[in-house]
Amino acid sequence: MSPESNGRPALPAWAETLRQKYLAGEASVFVLYRNVFDRYQVGERYYTLLPFLSGVLLKDNKQHIFELSIDRGVRVIQGGSAEEKAELYRHLEGKGLTGIFESLERQMREQRSSALLIPYAGTIFPAAELHFLSLEERGAFTALHRWSLDEQFADRDNVVILVSESLADVSPALLTHPRVVAIELPMPDRANRHAAIRHYAPGMQAAETAQLADQTAGLRLIQLASIVASEAPQAMSQAQRRTLIAGLLQGSPQAAERAEKLAAITAGMTPGEIRQLVDPTRALPENSDPASEMMAVVRQRKRELIEKECAGLIEFIEPRHGLETVGGNAHIKGELLDIARLIVSGDRARAPMGLLAVGPMGAGKTFVIKAFLKEAGLSGIALKNFRSKWVGSTEANLDRVLATVKAMGPIALVIDEGDRSFGKQGDDADGGTSSRVIARLKEFMSDPENRGQVLFILMTNRPDKLDTDIKRPGRLDRKIPFFYAETAAERAAVVSAVFRRYDVPVDLPEDSLVAACEALAGYSNADLEALALLAAEFAERMEHREGSATPLPETVDSRTRAGETAAPVAAASSAVIPAVNAAILARAIDDFMPPQETTMVRYMEMLAVAETSRRSLLPQRFRSLSAGEVQEQLAELRRQIHS
Repeated sequence: MSPESNGRPALPAWAETLRQKYLAGEASVFVLYRNVFDRYQVGERYYTLLPFLSGVLLKDNKQHIFELSIDRGVRVIQGGSAEEKAELYRHLEGKGLTGIFESLERQMREQRSSALLIPYAGTIFPAAELHFLSLEERGAFTALHRWSLDEQFADRDNVVILVSESLADVSPALLTHPRVVAIELPMPDRANRHAAIRHYAPGMQAAETAQLADQTAGLRLIQLASIVASEAPQAMSQAQRRTLIAGLLQGSPQAAERAEKLAAITAGMTPGEIRQLVDPTRALPENSDPASEMMAVVRQRKRELIEKECAGLIEFIEPRHGLETVGGNAHIKGELLDIARLIVSGDRARAPMGLLAVGPMGAGKTFVIKAFLKEAGLSGIALKNFRSKWVGSTEANLDRVLATVKAMGPIALVIDEGDRSFGKQGDDADGGTSSRVIARLKEFMSDPENRGQVLFILMTNRPDKLDTDIKRPGRLDRKIPFFYAETAAERAAVVSAVFRRYDVPVDLPEDSLVAACEALAGYSNADLEALALLAAEFAERMEHREGSATPLPETVDSRTRAGETAAPVAAASSAVIPAVNAAILARAIDDFMPPQETTMVRYMEMLAVAETSRRSLLPQRFRSLSAGEVQEQLAELRRQIHS
């Protein structure tokens, strides 16, 4: 692997690292991992990984290049006559892995200056304890391990390169060897994306190219090419896409310009997919232009590609409301607004590494955090269940998600009910998977490179079930407690916010609403929302009853009371909804029955008190409690719950 010379184009940074480590004699066995299914730029050309390794990195300085894989066995990529290749294939026929490694070793020692490429390395060196491996797998592991230590093998200018998307798929005993070097292939940065867009969409305007490079953080170049490539071998050409889209937009404002821009970012899509994507009835937003519509489409396609890439492990959060729609919680909103200002202003060095939202169920944690994301202008991703019953899959899933999230920064990674995903593990019943997951998570959360780029937000009503070390400053810097509304005025503010959110008209003076909310002490925010929607439904039923000869039932179905009122009210928002007055609200209050779990709620409140990072965020009734008093109350409540 000779250094760049004679005007040769520069190698990607990871390839240059591999070359330097090899020339320095640091190792002759390498493992490439992470972004291994992408394209890599050398000069004006883009290569996938194996063609890059064999056709660029190794081509001029290795006499023989072999490839070994489970599906195709051994292939000679470079070197040797047709007769020599045929003889090798005949010699390997019918041999298992042990025989293949024995033959390859003999070839590489006799011919010198050889390279062996092993894609999908986890299928040959799986991540399992050695006593679980077959004899052939043990033989392959032993051979590679021995090669990495053999100075004579390295002195004959031989190199072995393993490829695996996740290190968790490869035998850990192999990776911990000091003469085996793992090199991460990172997700493309902005400069890489900008160059790729210019390459695949040379006709795109410079301003749009720059904007698109900003909007596509987290995408691989191969995915980016699928969005912007001007032509694809078997798909519709850009001209065909432009004609189709122009027909769909015919008669709408700026149809020709919109068709030109949308055709530029719909490469690889079928006519049916384009018809679903392009809405001719959708008007351009006020003060907007076709370029902004183009970027909105790109963001939508990006979400689809990343969610597919992560195989259902994540989903994008798209909050519709900001903190102005949150009723009550003034001290919490103030804290979150301060954090939002740090992020929006670009002063991310002072932004927290993570937030822990704690408090009883129904206190509004999820809604308020989503509103905070909108206020801060942060993209949000929700981490779904990534645990798997298969050995190594859970760790691989987590690695894939964290790599994607890091490449998309600045972004918020949100985990609801975090105690279920990252709770304490009292035993090793899962083979140590949970401890490895938590260790990887801790490492990611405390990485200083993530400050201001990845904001980790964990929500739970049982912080006592979380691993203690996860909650320390430097990982979850701010611990924000959520409580039920303390006063009638705060409860009235929550009810008013719900009415505004669902566009429910109200014929009720503020003091009357506050007076009605005096009787709602102990109601959660979720209870208050259900109550407000029930009142809206009663108002609508009354309107129907007054205008219909057949009265509707006076009683409310129990399923509606349980929380299914949101759907009919939201559906009716396009129609005229009768106003909620004092009598209707009183009837709803009389009919609604909130859950009765007071001891558990008090326990969760005290857990929130114990976890908070600032006393000023607590309701007044908790601020004077000492740490000892908090622990005493927790112990008593715990005894009541388990008695």
